[in-house]
Amino acid sequence: MTASADFVISKETIKNTPLGGELTDPQCALLAEVVTSCGIKDGAFLIEEGQKDDSIHVLTKGRLEVLTRSGGGSLVTLQLLKEGDMVGEMGFIDGIEHTASLRALGNCELIRLDRASFEGLIKKDPELVYKVMRSIIRTVHRILRGMNAQYVELTNYISKQHGRY
Repeated sequence: MTASADFVISKETIKNTPLGGELTDPQCALLAEVVTSCGIKDGAFLIEEGQKDDSIHVLTKGRLEVLTRSGGGSLVTLQLLKEGDMVGEMGFIDGIEHTASLRALGNCELIRLDRASFEGLIKKDPELVYKVMRSIIRTVHRILRGMNAQYVELTNYISKQHGRY
């Protein structure tokens, strides 16, 4: 990751992300104390396929592309991410290797929450931890619903064409 200048994370910044949607102002302030800011320059990778990372990121400025390697080894864009999107959910939850890479399209700013810092909040404010985890699960659920819809469309396309496409 190629870093650029860090930026200040306020409770308002947290409130305007998916992580802070349900949080009270004091909870947003507490979460702002444990997150960090990071920037990546145009063309740099935030995450590379196969890498393990126990952090979740929220894109606050810029765009990222989700990439994977094709059978021939070249990078293929799967999706474009915009401001407000969350990335790294599954790695944050269970520490699995990332199945895709994330590359900056222009300079980007992100909020980074690592698992150890987040788990440190369990005793301080368990309700905050519950609400943040619920927002992460909502994001994962939304992604899964979208993938399921794409699967159904593809299956219908193939079966209506009798396997000829």
